[in-house]
Amino acid sequence: MEYKKALHKAAVLCSQQERCVSDIRKKLVNWELSVEECDEAIDYLISEKYLDDGRYSQFFVRDKFRFNGWGRTKIKYQLKQKDISSFIIEDALEEINEKEYLEKLAELLQVKMRQLRNKDPWKAKASMVRFAQSRGYESHLIFTCIERLLASSD
Repeated sequence: MEYKKALHKAAVLCSQQERCVSDIRKKLVNWELSVEECDEAIDYLISEKYLDDGRYSQFFVRDKFRFNGWGRTKIKYQLKQKDISSFIIEDALEEINEKEYLEKLAELLQVKMRQLRNKDPWKAKASMVRFAQSRGYESHLIFTCIERLLASSD
């Protein structure tokens, strides 16, 4: 694909939905642009505000937390997979309200607790811990929340 056509196509993609630099770079490489052309296109898209990893990270954090119920650990891992700098990731993660974060964790664990068929408290607790960790929540928060849930259900 010729450079101008690829640049236009990339700009259209970026204007439809937030994207990160690594996603657009992969597309440009797939469209068989040279490394120099890719770099030039990325620089242009950034200078014209089509691409912004910080803005992308903020949207990603907000969406994955609110709609998917992901915790900070999973969100951070996914953003690192997209070659976003740790500084930008940490800045974006600060967008999460701590109170909402703990409420979301409690809500997820309550749903999981109702689904558990095993009444053995140790196995139930272990299952809830694994579930919350798979969602990317921090262990110390998980244990605290589970203890509260179990204490209130007695």
